[in-house]
Amino acid sequence: MPEFKLDEIDRRIVQALQVDGRISVQELAGKVGLSPSPCARRVRLLEEAGIIEGYVAIVNQEKLGLPVSVFASIKLERQREEELDRFAAAVSRWPEVADCYLMTGQRDYLLRIIVSDLAAYERFLKDKLTRLDNVASIESSFALGRVKRSYSVPVELGRS
Repeated sequence: MPEFKLDEIDRRIVQALQVDGRISVQELAGKVGLSPSPCARRVRLLEEAGIIEGYVAIVNQEKLGLPVSVFASIKLERQREEELDRFAAAVSRWPEVADCYLMTGQRDYLLRIIVSDLAAYERFLKDKLTRLDNVASIESSFALGRVKRSYSVPVELGRS
């Protein structure tokens, strides 16, 4: 698929949708300076190009009784492609893992894990993470508080 080139109106559409994914096409069109029909067409093209991947509700994990975020750095014994793929497939199935990144440097993966308390994290470690083959070490850090949380991509910094 050829690279999608964003113009200024596309950027404004993406920025507005990142702030409010439930905005009506009429309201969005007004914000970006288009009539509703061309605005809806542009949104559809942005979705088809994969720039807009979907729409979600942002949920407060604390109000759901899941106040603990743990960052776990994982080192594997071997970094062969099949070993990396097997690890990624396993953690992708676990609902506690909110984010998983393949990393450079001393560790192979960085996970953000959401749990209700220390005991729940201990169960997660014992029942899931430590049972994976090829895990050499796990280093856990508990978040004391969140300073910034953003779901927005800095559209203005992207390529045109």
